[in-house]
Amino acid sequence: MDSPSNATMPCGFLLQGFSEFPHLRPLLFLLLLGVHLATLSGNLLILVAVASMPSQQPMLLFLCQLSAIELCYTVVVVPRSLADLSTPGHSRGSPISFLGCAFQMQMFVALGGAECFLLAAMAYDRYVAICHPLRYAAVLTPGLCARLALACCLGGLAVSVGLTVAIFHLPFCGSRLLVHFFCDITALLHLACTRSYADELPLLGACLVLLLLPLALILASYGAIAAALRRLRCPGGRGKAASTCASHLAVTLLHYGCATFMYVRPRASYSPRLDRTLALVYTNVTPLLYPLIYSLRNREITTALRRVLGCRRPGQAPEGDLREL
Repeated sequence: MDSPSNATMPCGFLLQGFSEFPHLRPLLFLLLLGVHLATLSGNLLILVAVASMPSQQPMLLFLCQLSAIELCYTVVVVPRSLADLSTPGHSRGSPISFLGCAFQMQMFVALGGAECFLLAAMAYDRYVAICHPLRYAAVLTPGLCARLALACCLGGLAVSVGLTVAIFHLPFCGSRLLVHFFCDITALLHLACTRSYADELPLLGACLVLLLLPLALILASYGAIAAALRRLRCPGGRGKAASTCASHLAVTLLHYGCATFMYVRPRASYSPRLDRTLALVYTNVTPLLYPLIYSLRNREITTALRRVLGCRRPGQAPEGDLREL
């Protein structure tokens, strides 16, 4: 590998994608296209279903924002990957400009960070609903929900800009080939020709703000919820209250599990091809699972989806509690 002194600012990069598997590209294209269309449809249906409800509780507004984030999250990564898979002739990789790569990474981190903060806000919603049910409407007002939603987006944006500037100030030397299908942080760090631990500090700082801080808030909320459930004398009430957190817990485990495994580790453990395979899962499969998890667990969402799709049975009345999310 070239020394840092010989490094130059690259005019762009090559995204290898899956160009080393030419015979699998048609199958991968069809598979990713199907998953992408299903993800877009599922999240759009959640947005339309919530918008069609006469009254929208705070958790439903948070769910709307989560679906919007997942829509943007997949649009930032997947269409480019589909275009590369459908374009023959890129034997080594598909070119992407320096600014285009920086923008893609910045948007990817911003949306992922906004989702981390949003999951913490949703945990706070569950805490108020279970621990202070009589004050729920007074505490979680539409104004507070709007401020929390804006803070989630601005927080993710601020951290993503700082991290992007730090990553793209690193010297890149030698090959410009990214063994990935998008400009991910791990692929760019692997391509940088420095091996100092100081270069990993921006990523560590971003992980502290985007992962550990929201996770601490989530654990604090669920710690208070667990203490409140222990004080309940009715087992049935305890089970019903706990079930309202199941969807949020499932999404939180998926999101934080993938993000922690991918980014909270030293650069020496990076494996470009393994990271690319794992990224294929968390950029395509997990966004597809989120609307399924919430729609299957919430009868109010299911009823609204039937109404939107015109599948509502005659005489069927709205059912379920708006807070069962």
